[in-house]
Amino acid sequence: MNDHSTAPVPPPGCPAHGRVPLYGPEFAAHPQAYYAYMRQFGPTAPVELAPGVDATLVTDYAAALQLLQDSGSFRKDSRRWRELNEGRVSPDSPVLPLLTYRPNCMFSDGAEHLRLRQAVTESFARVDSRRLSQSTERVSNYLIAQFATRGSVDLLNDYAKQLPLFVFNELFGCPADIGDRVLFGISGIFDGINAEKANEVLFQAVSELVSLKRVKPADDVTSWLMQHQARLDDQEMAHQLVLLLGAGAEPLRNLIGNTLHRLLTHDRYAKGGLIEEAIDDTLWENPPMSNYAPHYPASDVEFGDQKVPAGELMLVSFAAANAGPALAASRQAGSSRAHLAWSAGPHACPSKEPARLITVSAIENLLNQVPDVELAVPEDSLTWRPGPFNRALATLPVRFTPLASVRQLSPAPRVQAAASERDSVPNRQERGLWSSFLSWWKG
Repeated sequence: MNDHSTAPVPPPGCPAHGRVPLYGPEFAAHPQAYYAYMRQFGPTAPVELAPGVDATLVTDYAAALQLLQDSGSFRKDSRRWRELNEGRVSPDSPVLPLLTYRPNCMFSDGAEHLRLRQAVTESFARVDSRRLSQSTERVSNYLIAQFATRGSVDLLNDYAKQLPLFVFNELFGCPADIGDRVLFGISGIFDGINAEKANEVLFQAVSELVSLKRVKPADDVTSWLMQHQARLDDQEMAHQLVLLLGAGAEPLRNLIGNTLHRLLTHDRYAKGGLIEEAIDDTLWENPPMSNYAPHYPASDVEFGDQKVPAGELMLVSFAAANAGPALAASRQAGSSRAHLAWSAGPHACPSKEPARLITVSAIENLLNQVPDVELAVPEDSLTWRPGPFNRALATLPVRFTPLASVRQLSPAPRVQAAASERDSVPNRQERGLWSSFLSWWKG
């Protein structure tokens, strides 16, 4: 008689019983092993996002679509979060900044969500794709100029991370000193370096941007949002800008970084000749936001063969749903549209086309200028940033043949230094990263 159990074996660091932890180096290194293990629970699984922060994770594709599309039964306003309201979540938990309520379109429902969402969607629809591509190329050229003569660089922190912030600054019409502080704020929040101060600086900067555009509107997303028939007031404007700048930059950084990783580690893409295909494969297998879309049942519900109480924190695992058996046929047929990397329903990503265009332009320009770029370390030595929400590399060190000459500032801006010196907020007399870019561009 065979005594071997056929039950799934918990991955390293995963308890045999109870909630599955979505944090720590073990989960970051092998998330798909965790998702495979979680499927034994059914369409949903009990997880822990951080110590003491429990949630229900939807891992099944059909169940994920049901939750994302049923805005009547599942709400986005996190003031409904039962365990937070009952004091069972520590106020200093590292996951709270991406879960607690803010008056923007991500955390709103019903008519209020529709009003704010239309303002965002219709303002982004006015972005000219050619102009956006040219802007991305300018920023790409500037960043490449900082490392081109060295022959080596960390493409994650010195390129993929910086580029979306710069492009968004231009897209939203940030002048020099405001843009410097926007870069400071967003980088600090997502890196967890002086995050409280970074959040304060970011909100002050976008508030000043709103005041500026009230007086001097221009051809940019901030002004278009302001002119929209939704008539956003100054507070609403500031909160939408913080959302769009922050929530846009981090996933885009991860998409660029994860796609570059795929291009550098898979020969089938012919050294960058199949960038669009590499992006599609990344969205399927390594989506930049692996687990997110927080929702809360409006009342007690039966969902995925489980009873879920009102106010329970529920998230969608885009990565698990993409890799599940339900989508195997779509993936094999070459479909690029069935995956959930952009989410779905009324809260689906409003800027997926601009995000894709920026990613293509950023990677094409990089590979055109440094075509022999290759990993500088063994692939298995690369590490992934821990955390429940993102799928993102910590670094991506590469080497290439140094370029003989490039146009750059003298002295060159210290792009990498800015990532580790954020206790000093740029002021109007100092030249920060955005000011340096504007000087380079105009020079």
